[in-house]
Amino acid sequence: MNLAQFPRRGYLQGSTPIESLANFSEALGNKVNIWMKRDDLLPGCGGGNKTRKLDFSFADAIEQGADTIITCGAVQSNHCRLTASWAVKESMDCHLVLEERVKGSYHSDASGNNFLFQVLGTKSISVVPGGSDMMQEMQKVADKLSAAGKKPYIIPGGASNAIGATGYVACAQEMLQQLFEMNLSIDHVVVPSGSAGTHAGMVTGLVGNNAHIPITGINVSRPKDLQEKIVHDLAVLTAERVGVEQEVPEKSVVCFDNYVGPGYSLPTDAMIEAVKLLASTEAILLDPVYSGKTMAGCIDLVRKDYFAGCENILFLHTGGSPALYAYLDTFR
Repeated sequence: MNLAQFPRRGYLQGSTPIESLANFSEALGNKVNIWMKRDDLLPGCGGGNKTRKLDFSFADAIEQGADTIITCGAVQSNHCRLTASWAVKESMDCHLVLEERVKGSYHSDASGNNFLFQVLGTKSISVVPGGSDMMQEMQKVADKLSAAGKKPYIIPGGASNAIGATGYVACAQEMLQQLFEMNLSIDHVVVPSGSAGTHAGMVTGLVGNNAHIPITGINVSRPKDLQEKIVHDLAVLTAERVGVEQEVPEKSVVCFDNYVGPGYSLPTDAMIEAVKLLASTEAILLDPVYSGKTMAGCIDLVRKDYFAGCENILFLHTGGSPALYAYLDTFR
């Protein structure tokens, strides 16, 4: 793979750390050593994994002559926050289409990411019902802007297409180089699995580098079979884009849907435990929607000896802690 052939904007400032979670591992009985890839420390307003994807997405937008970005997400979308922040840095307008996946969950005066959309000067926020065709809704906004003389560019939710997922192919390569330099052998990787771009990119990168490290995704919304197909399909498209010659096997995509709880973004006791335990042992904040539920899954799998035979596992922290401030009642 030659990722240097693809345009990007240079948003990253070196590799994100790989950190030992020794206190956290001890709290779980030292069954396995847990390490964390700190993509919550990526640049951008509040940090998070979407910066890796948007590095490539914005480059494509600018190459196509766009002056306006349109994207979508849930009402507390980390992706929308980071898209708005990089639009500011690029002196581009940003328009958001928010999907109210939980009826009645959007409040214009809410805290968390919703507040930051306004602070960042987002040009418009449209709110549509859960289950809406989001590409169609964004196209409506694009058509209006085009008619007004603007040059809009649509970034899909989570920047989860082959362009955005390329950012996580690069992350897999970065991680493998770091592990080599640290003389650290990782036996398993755990990632959040939502819009699929992060999970698919990591799978593509590990397969393309013949790493032979299994990766497990923890679903934040969809059922296991549906999510695994979405991730695999995107991994295949991403592999074609970046020039991975070998086939991406279906068995390389593994998801668990046991930790979604009552629905996307709805709190669970296990998520609350995970957020509080990591904060109190390592002073690292998770978010309640993605990394919190993913860590809840990771904790449960450790306790159930899913990682039996593994010495070291690596958890990919995708960020999102600003969303915690929209869930104050959940944690108090």
